[in-house]
Amino acid sequence: MISFDHHSTKIVSHRNLILAKNGMVATGSTLASSAGLEILRKGGNAVDAAIATAAALTVVEPTANGLGGDCFAIVWMNKKIFGLNASGYSPENLTLNNVRAKHGDIEKMPMVDWTPVMVPGQIKGWESLSQRFGKLSLSECLEPAIRYAQEGYPVGSTLAMGWKASVVRYLEKEEKHPRFDGWKDTFLFDGKAPEFGDIVRLPDHAKTLGLIAKFGSDVFYKGEIANRIVEESKKFSGFFEKADLEGYDVEWVDPIFADYRGYDVLELPANTQGPITLMALNILKQFNLDKHQSIDSIHKQIESIKMAFADGLEHISDPTVTNIADLLSDEYGITRSKQLKKRAQIFTPLTPHSSGTVYLATADNEGNMVSLIQSNYTGFGSGMVVPGTGIAMNNRGAQFSLNERHINVVAPRKKTLHTIIPGFLMKDGEAIGPFGIMGGFMQPQAHLQVLSHIIDFHLNPQAALDVPRWQWIEGKKIWVEESFDRKLMKQLINRGHEVEFSKQVGLFGRGQVIVRLNNGTLVGGCESRTDSNIACY
Repeated sequence: MISFDHHSTKIVSHRNLILAKNGMVATGSTLASSAGLEILRKGGNAVDAAIATAAALTVVEPTANGLGGDCFAIVWMNKKIFGLNASGYSPENLTLNNVRAKHGDIEKMPMVDWTPVMVPGQIKGWESLSQRFGKLSLSECLEPAIRYAQEGYPVGSTLAMGWKASVVRYLEKEEKHPRFDGWKDTFLFDGKAPEFGDIVRLPDHAKTLGLIAKFGSDVFYKGEIANRIVEESKKFSGFFEKADLEGYDVEWVDPIFADYRGYDVLELPANTQGPITLMALNILKQFNLDKHQSIDSIHKQIESIKMAFADGLEHISDPTVTNIADLLSDEYGITRSKQLKKRAQIFTPLTPHSSGTVYLATADNEGNMVSLIQSNYTGFGSGMVVPGTGIAMNNRGAQFSLNERHINVVAPRKKTLHTIIPGFLMKDGEAIGPFGIMGGFMQPQAHLQVLSHIIDFHLNPQAALDVPRWQWIEGKKIWVEESFDRKLMKQLINRGHEVEFSKQVGLFGRGQVIVRLNNGTLVGGCESRTDSNIACY
């Protein structure tokens, strides 16, 4: 169904391809991957492994996700495809007028404080996946994460850097306000962030996971934990009421797709930014890309994603108000492709933002696969942690607009445009496999680049992930990795792009890919830019 050069002489890979027969788990953490593999060996399927891995990631990578976040998933189960939207909505009292009354005449939603906190959808998402597809109980799937939180785990270099950056963000750049006490008490140790090699234990986290394992999601949305979330919100002039949590449920949705050169690329519909990936691919497929990493190919990739962002950022919001069917059509791709010139152009004045996210891919010996992504938005999220629970609350509401004429303007019980997107690749009605690249608004850009490497130029999954990346920032501004070819950089500048090198490796995404070959062999690629790993058997 898919062919690639397993030697991949076009790019020097930093890691070897991983192959397996029975099952595979790919994440940004060796410990989290091991948790998923533990569940597979216990008799669980790909969904059980995904839940266990996702729960473990909230413990072993709290700088990028947590119990107060959201998740999305694409599930291939028994030869059928399913989509899960487990993102939360805003509290009933989160109105534009109330935001203005609390914060004054601000231009953007705040990133910290209780104001940008949305109802967390993640816990309900795990439970819904388990109830619909799991072979093991939710309680069994949470066991590895609880053990990690209780017994502790060593901190890697990437995690240590993220933790240290959060101290600066919450405690040095922000006022020393008691609203951050919960975060300090939970995630600092003797007042400091952990360093490389330190053993971290999160007992409050273990306690909350234990309650969820015993009582299910009701304890989070209707019981003891819900009461504590509302209490903490009110303490610091937040907008939560108990009814906001009690009324929440996930949405099962049909994935959307684009035919890219005979392959079906699947994303989830609004409120995710997945449509931006598909819009860009529909533009890019109107061109024949001459050769891998040529100036012509990269220029067309960049301009295609810029056009897609220009339209996506203006039209994507809550599913109930988003209507972008025309933007996902081949006609859209043809029309936009005719506007692509040999020189860089500006298509939107808007500026994407970065965020913290975790992604995972799983596959089992029955042919089932899961692409799952979860996030608190930026790092630990809002900096608001419910004392004694380990729950770091998201700040997803920071993506709302304060322009009352914008489709994504803040409003009650509304879902905002969401950056996190799981991906999935199919051909002729059969699954090839899950893929995802974390990193805020880098995600559609990385999806486009990795898919083009695989489909257009036949790189294997690991090599496709290892190719030096670019990122559109705003206007004509492009950042490239330090390993990016200098000659290409000069050629892009000659085309009108404003190109700069960036030493911040994390800005270019962190990805995983699993591909199933025709004979059933699983082939995995895992991000070389971070501490990620694949567990398999």
